[in-house]
Amino acid sequence: MAADDPVWLEGDPRPVGAIHVTGRLSSAGVDRYYWNGRLVGEAATECRRCLTAVVVPVDETVNAIFVEADDEVADDPDTYRLPPRATMLDLRPVVRELWLLGVPKFALCREDCRGLCPSCGIDRNTGDCRCQPETDRRWNALRQLRTATE
Repeated sequence: MAADDPVWLEGDPRPVGAIHVTGRLSSAGVDRYYWNGRLVGEAATECRRCLTAVVVPVDETVNAIFVEADDEVADDPDTYRLPPRATMLDLRPVVRELWLLGVPKFALCREDCRGLCPSCGIDRNTGDCRCQPETDRRWNALRQLRTATE
């Protein structure tokens, strides 16, 4: 599935290049189908600490159940409805949803990322700021206890 496919919505972590989708569709009973597959690609997202653009790998084994609209489990959020009298199955919306679930939510540009200064906003990976470190006064009682026992 291509990164410029119209299935993607604004704000989605888009794939970098195409997503390689493989799988097998099997019968799972009367008017029910089970898809077992795999999504492989790379997603463009931001570092959770410094907001730098990063590319993260996505390699997910995925499963989906497709049912007729009048099936007793059709309202289950883990199932997908088949269009009436469908002869083909469009997996793009399902792949989009499973891709969104597979993209790491907390990507880092590097393990030792220092993030942004909460006061001035400077990227601490590129330089230091002159801001005083903020201390939460709620911890003062514990600090006093620690200094009293030392």
